[in-house]
Amino acid sequence: MRQPNAAPELLSPAGSLRAMRLAFAYGADAVYAGLPRMSLRVRNNSFDPQALGLGIREAHAQGKRFYAVTNIAPHNNKVRTLVKHLAPLIEMGPDALIVSDPGVIWLVKKHFPDMPMHLSVQANTVNWAAVEFWREQGIERIILSRELGIEEIGEIREQVPEMELEVFVHGALCMAYSGRCMLSGYFNHRDPNQGACTNACRWKYEATPARENEIGQWEPVVLEDKTRPGELMPMDEDEHGSYILNSKDLRAVEYVEQLTRMGVHSLKIEGRTKSPYYVARTAQVYRRAIDDAAAGTPFDPSLLGELEGLANRGYTAGLLDRHARPESLQNLERAHHNGAQQWVAEPKARVGDWYEVEAKNGFSVGERLYLLTPEGKYPFELTALEDNAGRPIARAPGSGHRVRLQLPVDCDPETALLVKTLTDPPYV
Repeated sequence: MRQPNAAPELLSPAGSLRAMRLAFAYGADAVYAGLPRMSLRVRNNSFDPQALGLGIREAHAQGKRFYAVTNIAPHNNKVRTLVKHLAPLIEMGPDALIVSDPGVIWLVKKHFPDMPMHLSVQANTVNWAAVEFWREQGIERIILSRELGIEEIGEIREQVPEMELEVFVHGALCMAYSGRCMLSGYFNHRDPNQGACTNACRWKYEATPARENEIGQWEPVVLEDKTRPGELMPMDEDEHGSYILNSKDLRAVEYVEQLTRMGVHSLKIEGRTKSPYYVARTAQVYRRAIDDAAAGTPFDPSLLGELEGLANRGYTAGLLDRHARPESLQNLERAHHNGAQQWVAEPKARVGDWYEVEAKNGFSVGERLYLLTPEGKYPFELTALEDNAGRPIARAPGSGHRVRLQLPVDCDPETALLVKTLTDPPYV
């Protein structure tokens, strides 16, 4: 059992080796990643067996932890070969498997009895009795459901003090019960619980109001996605609201102190499909929040602003605050909020007094940028740009173009990122 007020583990997502390396550089204690076939991330997942093995070795060489995600709900055709596919993964030596299906748990216990297992959020654990049940099955850590309030987490901690608890504190929220959504499967035949979700809840829908037909019956509100004209979908609504909705993103940095004080073992950031910049920035901010909480330092409200700079759908504390108004959980106007900052480039190599960088988004001479490093942020105005031949240029096109510029301080290209300030917030 972790002692209250001790620093909890900071657990970051890794959709690639690059993201993993930045997570560790910016303060994460552990990462989670998995092979597409078994980890609910078929899209935007660059891990193959070779990369996963390398990631585990690099993590352990730094004294960090690497958790392998195997949390699909497998049908019979996958169960037949599951043990064969798990064997080489377990041979790589991850610190634990993240699992959700009782059949998978049974097979792992039977064939790999020494392999630690963490219960995925997909298992929807919402009460202390379920936590105790899973502890008796040999699970070492429970990743609690996102549908819990802060008081409920505290009660679980008190009732089952022997169990490690992990809580999501940042990232996308699902409009269904912790990922158990059928929209993508229904619309696109892409099963979310097999890792192929198309995020149908994020599509932009046009609504046609309910109307009375010629025989006096009321026809329901229908929705039409703008990319699928003519495909009309009825939308039912009850006293709790409608269910094809765009959830805001979770941001619970202000709850880190409470979670630390009650003895939660691990604080988790969602986002294996997000950019390396997102991984680095969230790790940096939550590292500060955790260290402050462990030291007894009051929460720094400026951390809220730091996270506003990331692209998001609007923020909510989710159901950690059980008294939140429903409208505070949903963004009904747009699917994305651009954020105050944009990742524009990453340094690749030093060339004399200049740095060669790879552009991710366009930026121009005269714009305000800042250099993000594990040590801090360094704002500066871009006064000059060169192409790879040393010729002056005014603008760096995005998407992979290489250009040269001068930076305000020396940096390690392996861990530095360049960001454009879209607005001029006071925290930069």
